Amino acid sequence: DHGKTSLLDALRATDVAGGEAGGITQHIGAYNVALPNGNSITFIDTPGHEAFTAMRSRGASVTDIVVLVVAADDGVMPQTIEAIKHAKAADAPIIVAINKIDKPGANPQKVINELLQHEIVVESLGGETQAIEVSALQKLGLDDLIEGILLQAEVMDLKANPDRIADGTVIEAKLDRGRGAVSTVLVKRGTLKRGDIVVAGSNFGRVRALLNERDEQLDSAGPSVPVEILGLDGTPSPGEPFAVVENEARARELTEYRTRVKREKAGSPVSAGVTMADFMAKLQDKKISELPVIIKADVQGSAEAIVGSLAALGTDEVRARIILQGAGAISESDVMLAKGAGSPILGFNVRASKQAQALAEREGVEIRYYAIIYDLIDDIKGVLSGMLAPEQRETFLGNARVLQVFDITKVGRVAGCRVTDGVVRRGARVRIIRDDIVVLELGTLKTLKRFKDEVVEVTAGQECGMFFEGFQDIKEGDVIECFSLEEVKRSL
Repeated sequence: DHGKTSLLDALRATDVAGGEAGGITQHIGAYNVALPNGNSITFIDTPGHEAFTAMRSRGASVTDIVVLVVAADDGVMPQTIEAIKHAKAADAPIIVAINKIDKPGANPQKVINELLQHEIVVESLGGETQAIEVSALQKLGLDDLIEGILLQAEVMDLKANPDRIADGTVIEAKLDRGRGAVSTVLVKRGTLKRGDIVVAGSNFGRVRALLNERDEQLDSAGPSVPVEILGLDGTPSPGEPFAVVENEARARELTEYRTRVKREKAGSPVSAGVTMADFMAKLQDKKISELPVIIKADVQGSAEAIVGSLAALGTDEVRARIILQGAGAISESDVMLAKGAGSPILGFNVRASKQAQALAEREGVEIRYYAIIYDLIDDIKGVLSGMLAPEQRETFLGNARVLQVFDITKVGRVAGCRVTDGVVRRGARVRIIRDDIVVLELGTLKTLKRFKDEVVEVTAGQECGMFFEGFQDIKEGDVIECFSLEEVKRSL
């Protein structure tokens, strides 16, 4: 929430943030900004929300320079620290853009000091990192930021050969109703042309169309140009490399090999060395409860982010089990799968087709729609918390010692006791201890008498008669511990 998208909008002089639900960016968008001096910069806008860590780490590995946006009033936040780690892991130089300097509580110096703790030393303190103060709202400092990026690029001497076959990275992929599989790719080297045969992950196809972010048709895309390509036979995972190959036979060979590797990976157990018997024993032991869910999102990256967040919610006792995750509208086959698995379908920025909706109503399958990832995670968290076994909380009431035991016909064995401390109550739970060993763990005090009268409770120092439901093996000298039990709901 530091204004990354708004800053990009200011640079592109268009408005994208307004169209995002809750003002949170949920996809990687890639934009090419042409500058008046003839240069152009490609920006990849990565979501700041922590669920998108995986997407952000991919973002860092695709880029040459990372612009770290920090709000001047908020300072360094947990996600900022995470983004710094990604940038360092990818060896990408960082330029700090201190945004929202027009706000009353803005303190750029505080940001610079906080960054020092994370080994980012800005130029004003004798370091190498540029820190540029900007305001996306007032459009201040944007020229300085662009100048800083161009300067950094010049220092790094970034060059690529456009006269070779293209390769690069898939940034995002989605299933579009009219256009089929649409993948956003960033060309790293070479030039991608219409008609090229492209392999991306375990998908391949001939490029039918190249589109830029304004939906304009292009004939070719050179290094650092982000484009949407149509024509692949499926949606590759974001972060997968793509490359142009010479013919379809080679493409088929590559994708078949990758599919096989993927299948073998999926087939091998995640925690190696656990047999089915071990797992069943664990289930018996722990009584682990699973919530099956089906996730359909508009793009593959969001589906992955949701799966990652749900995995993080799981404990030894409860967890969400992902039956299926994918990009695209909710179909009838999804509904049938949900019915078989007894799971709800979570739709993130997608809707069910008319037929699927009707089928879901007939079969009693619940479909829930979300536009903001926080809401989805909070809902599932609530359901998982409800699945946690309640905690038994016991409150100590009192102790009594058995002085004498009487056999009474028609009743059974009755213990004559003295209450040593606290109180004993009729109907309370009891534990009977003989020579420091528990002989009855959860008994119930059925009858409590004082002289001839039935009483509700007896306090310390007094004598009373006790009868325990279903327990006859009582002896002199036994200690009776009396307590109440209440169930406390737990939450994750």
